[in-house]
Amino acid sequence: MNIPMVDLKVQYHAIKEEIDRGILEALEKTQFILGPNVTAFEEEAAAFLGVKHAIGVASGTDALHLALAAAGITEGDEVITSPFTFIATAEAIRYVGATPVFVDVDPKSFNIDPARIEAAITPRTKAVLPVHLFGQPADMDAIQALCTKHGLLMIEDCAQSFGADVNGRMTGTFGALGAFSFFPSKNLGCYGDGGLVTTSCPELAERVKVLRNHGSKVRYHHSVIGYNSRLDEIQAVILRVKLKHIREYSEGRRRVAHLYSELLAGTGATPPFEDGKGTHVYHQYTLLTDRRDAIMKALTDAGIASAVYYPIPLHKQDVFAADYAGVSLPAAEEVASRCMSLPIFPEMTEEQVRRVVDVVKSALKA
Repeated sequence: MNIPMVDLKVQYHAIKEEIDRGILEALEKTQFILGPNVTAFEEEAAAFLGVKHAIGVASGTDALHLALAAAGITEGDEVITSPFTFIATAEAIRYVGATPVFVDVDPKSFNIDPARIEAAITPRTKAVLPVHLFGQPADMDAIQALCTKHGLLMIEDCAQSFGADVNGRMTGTFGALGAFSFFPSKNLGCYGDGGLVTTSCPELAERVKVLRNHGSKVRYHHSVIGYNSRLDEIQAVILRVKLKHIREYSEGRRRVAHLYSELLAGTGATPPFEDGKGTHVYHQYTLLTDRRDAIMKALTDAGIASAVYYPIPLHKQDVFAADYAGVSLPAAEEVASRCMSLPIFPEMTEEQVRRVVDVVKSALKA
């Protein structure tokens, strides 16, 4: 039984007729740049998330970049964020000339530890950029309170958390801006690159719209230096279809995750943590174990995928190492050395989950 990390084909075939019809209709209309499906998706996503404005952009990385730029983060500023995430989070901070300030994570949630944020604030700090890693919402109450106390912006990295909430309020609606990714493997994924910026501030929304379209409000009139970062019309078609099913997809992921945790109880592997304040949507199902290499080898031998997200914390990456020499973030470093992710997708069957668990248990006993 070969089991991939995520099976995009089975999901596509379940919605194939509607996807194919929508794409063909878009091709017939030939409105390919900022067309009607982009507008409709932006409105539908904003309504689903409970935010006033949603602006489609070309990727999740661009969503972070344009959110920071629209917020006025610039050279000389500092942005506090997590070292345990994909590099795009810190890349985007560098794109606008600012400095990422890495704060250690909570080893249970893998998200930035609010208790450590205040000590990292300096006169140059302009924003906090929490990451809702693996679909687990960060501690929004604590982070928001710190931002209010110190007059800081909060910009959320929601690349892995579409549909996650905290006490019923969706991620991407707490900060001044939120940034989402629609990379194909994401919980809400298109069939290429795509991203979204959310905000309830009309001025910030207008800035993002101008920045994504070459700094232009009116064609051939350019008020600022902008970018070419527009969500593709065909990708918007796909996202509109999938958005109708996102609650079902989230519940499917949670079903799989909870079955994993039930079957792995007592094995010594530490399952993902849920804090009870919000809904974890399990973009990844990530364990902590001292037997990572043995488990991954056993899974590979059995035709089952696994992965390590992320093996090197950002402050240890070559591109940042010189600037953060001597910086120790022990929780992030330990998590990175012990974490591993098992296959998870909404359509995963109980048989598949049990097969994965059987192999993991055998490896742990060996």
